[in-house]
Amino acid sequence: MANRDLLIEIGLEEMPARFVTSSMNQLSDKIKEWATEHQLSFEQILPYSTPRRLAIVVKNLSEKQSDVTIEAKGPAKKIAQDEDGNWSKAAQGFVRGQGVSVDDIFFKEINGIEYVHVQKHVKGKETSKLLKELTEVITSLHFPKNMRWANEDLRYVRPIKWLTVLFGEEIVPVEIANVKANRFTYGHRFLGEKVTIASPEKYVETLLGQFVIVDSMERKEAIRSQLAILGDENGWSIPVDADLLEEVNNLVEYPTALFGNFEEEYLSLPEEVLITSMKEHQRYFPVKSKEGQLLPHFVTVRNGNHEHLDVVARGNEKVLRARLSDAAFFYKEDEKLVIDEAVAKLDKIVFHEEIGTTGTKVKRVRAFAEHIAKQLEMDDETLQHVLRAGAIYKFDLVSQMVYEFPELQGIMGEKYAKAKGEADVVAVAINEHYMPRSADDNTPSSDIGALLSIADKLDTIASFFAIGVIPTGSQDPYALRRQASGVVHTLLNKGWSTLSLQSLLQYLIDEYKNVEILKRDKEEVLQELLSFFGLRMKNLLQEENVRYDIIDAVLSLPLSDVSSIVTKAKVLEEKKQTNNFKGIVESLSRVLNIAKKAVGEHEINPSLFKQSEEEALYAAYKELQESINITIEEQRFSDAFDMLANLQQTIDAYFDNIMVMTDEEEVKVNRLAQMAKLASVIATFGDWNKILVK
Repeated sequence: MANRDLLIEIGLEEMPARFVTSSMNQLSDKIKEWATEHQLSFEQILPYSTPRRLAIVVKNLSEKQSDVTIEAKGPAKKIAQDEDGNWSKAAQGFVRGQGVSVDDIFFKEINGIEYVHVQKHVKGKETSKLLKELTEVITSLHFPKNMRWANEDLRYVRPIKWLTVLFGEEIVPVEIANVKANRFTYGHRFLGEKVTIASPEKYVETLLGQFVIVDSMERKEAIRSQLAILGDENGWSIPVDADLLEEVNNLVEYPTALFGNFEEEYLSLPEEVLITSMKEHQRYFPVKSKEGQLLPHFVTVRNGNHEHLDVVARGNEKVLRARLSDAAFFYKEDEKLVIDEAVAKLDKIVFHEEIGTTGTKVKRVRAFAEHIAKQLEMDDETLQHVLRAGAIYKFDLVSQMVYEFPELQGIMGEKYAKAKGEADVVAVAINEHYMPRSADDNTPSSDIGALLSIADKLDTIASFFAIGVIPTGSQDPYALRRQASGVVHTLLNKGWSTLSLQSLLQYLIDEYKNVEILKRDKEEVLQELLSFFGLRMKNLLQEENVRYDIIDAVLSLPLSDVSSIVTKAKVLEEKKQTNNFKGIVESLSRVLNIAKKAVGEHEINPSLFKQSEEEALYAAYKELQESINITIEEQRFSDAFDMLANLQQTIDAYFDNIMVMTDEEEVKVNRLAQMAKLASVIATFGDWNKILVK
């Protein structure tokens, strides 16, 4: 069967850089799904993108679908034939619908009942006749933000300017938003021109001749290589931030790196200010010495060739100079800042209209931080640092530098706090309370920073739940999921076993009721929060490669301290490899199951024991009760598992010889009491019934 390459290029007005890569991958995935669904074979799909285009080349796409033989099931035999073996109207209608005759019918038995079956040969369609469906594939792409243009009803990332769709050398007749597919494309906006694509095989080569590198990975490597060359030629170190490289890569079609300079006097500003001005606002790469010291240079990437680079450099220098001049002014003005006066101004900043001001949030978090510090039994000096950090940790929000550069909140707070004579641990906590700022960021390293981070994030999450603002689907405008993940990762890394998430959330809900923030039922809010954090815990355990059933087992317990839950899960994940794991789980689960039949609470009465197995299990329970609590408090969960595992033989012997549900009511109640007491100890590890064993 002959094959041809398929080219699809969607020409657009410049897309936002952050949309380009995901949109390219989405187009590739959708074309793959379409080809697979239509049973069209292909060798590979090559995705391409620039700010002005999304494209794919499908290599060796088959000319037609394969012919297939399909087996179709019809009515039951008793419906298809009468008593004399004549075909009913139901059978005749079935075969007519399948394009065959009653002569093609055969019977197959399914679950003891015979059904009519036929086989029909389906001839594969020509690919060229299927390609008209590409219109639906292209228009089905979804983007974070869409727009409409002219009189078109289509909502798309940006207006479609041209379509290039070729199957081999043949133009595919696709039309979207009054744009008809053709064989031409457009090169670089200033250096290229309108050109014809002879065939998909010539696509990359043709556009390269028009100053467009359509392979995003090739373009990225070109940028990386040019940065390395500039660094080597000048003896510099040019840190390559992955996110910045990705953004710059999606801003250009033909990258050319160049460098510029700025006045050394600006090096007196904090390094973070300079780097933020360059990276976040201008998309420049900062330059450092081999020793890691920031230098008065920057590297930018031009969307064009090497002509007149000196003019481009001067233009970029002028823009950066204005940025740095503003930053220097803001920094000088902020030197006049008085921390306590800045804190007072927080009362005028609305955090949320239903929750209150940032000032009231700070006061609330300070009290919450004190509550947590006392639970952790921090010493008096540390407690005083917690209280000071809790009182001022948002003060830099009213600084001019943070107003102009919001990315620097916390960072400038630390620097200003140190400059004003605050204790180093307090200053560090002001910065660290924002951590982790992203999924790949570190958690706070200091205890006070971690405590403040937990207090602030929990207050934000719980207060929004209290007023009914809860993330749904992809909607999470206040990044509550990210903050909740930050809380559980921080608790895990700190290993604070005395902190119970459930207790902390309950504390906050009670406080919200007192200050009239709570707009909903207390218990309902608590359960929603526990479910919300339970999902974050599930994600964390999945990251730790814990099996899903073990995750369910450990998360069946109240949401106490994070480190214990994770450690229990890891212990079970490790122990499941042992030969006797199945027997242990089955024995412990048996106790949990029969303990559910216990009604009310009763103490165990040894005088009612009738057999030695009851006495043996009671002795084992008493010994376990005394030792396992200490073991768990000391976080020795592997030892705790071994203690429970040692019960297996005693439990098995008990059930082999004892009838718990005996007719003697007093004995039965006593035996159920023994099961219930033992089950309460066994369940400290999780719900063993949820663990799957073969």
